[in-house]
Amino acid sequence: MHTENKIQLAVFDWAGTTVDYGSSAPMVVFEEIFTKAGITLTRAEINGPMGMEKKAHIRSLLSLETASRQWNEKYGRTWNEEDVEHLYEKFEARLAEVVAQFSTPIDGVVETVGRLREMGVKIGSTTGYNADMMKNVLPGAEKVGYIPDCVVTPDVTGMGRPSPFMLFECMRQLGVYPVKNVVKVGDTIADILEGKNAGAWSIGILTGSNLLGLTEEEYSCMSADALAKRKDETVTKYLAAGADMVIDSMRELPAAIEALNNRMAGEALR
Repeated sequence: MHTENKIQLAVFDWAGTTVDYGSSAPMVVFEEIFTKAGITLTRAEINGPMGMEKKAHIRSLLSLETASRQWNEKYGRTWNEEDVEHLYEKFEARLAEVVAQFSTPIDGVVETVGRLREMGVKIGSTTGYNADMMKNVLPGAEKVGYIPDCVVTPDVTGMGRPSPFMLFECMRQLGVYPVKNVVKVGDTIADILEGKNAGAWSIGILTGSNLLGLTEEEYSCMSADALAKRKDETVTKYLAAGADMVIDSMRELPAAIEALNNRMAGEALR
């Protein structure tokens, strides 16, 4: 198999993909700051834009019909960019306090990354967190053996997901091209769109994902039939966003990448 027809770079998301099962930290903080502002949102509403740069996420939540209506009722006016900035400041400060508690790698991540490196795959990362937030996430992950080759945040590129520029920056830093040799792996629609907008492969993960929307306790307590239905619905969402593959957990990623390599090798022989 020719090197140019193999995956050479896997770009991971952070919360909900490699650390923080269920993407709990940002969800909890979004819920807290909006509740304090007098706006009640469901978990599904909060999770909808997950994966985006956090200021854009706040803007997206305020744009919801339910949030806009509540804002008008409470403040007697439409929300504006000053409100976005104010909420973001509160979000950033609160997240900095709690994010380190949610930096433990999800089961199977460290072993999978080791296997990928044995396969010659470099490990990139992109995130909706900014660089200051990541300073509180990285030490906990590093302590137990998860150290990506590069970490790119939205403040580095000026644009977050679903734009492709953080992924392109990973490619630039790690010297990997063309983009067909890159796979984006994540747990949100924004992750899938980031990969597709770049022209890379995109893989969605089910277990521990934001899109599945379950805590570890909820996952373990759910009946097999209900969990299977929930996973089927999540697969449909990933595929509708353009995902090339959906895997149950990170442990299945090496086999998924081998499948992509075989697919590219087959296309090259035609």
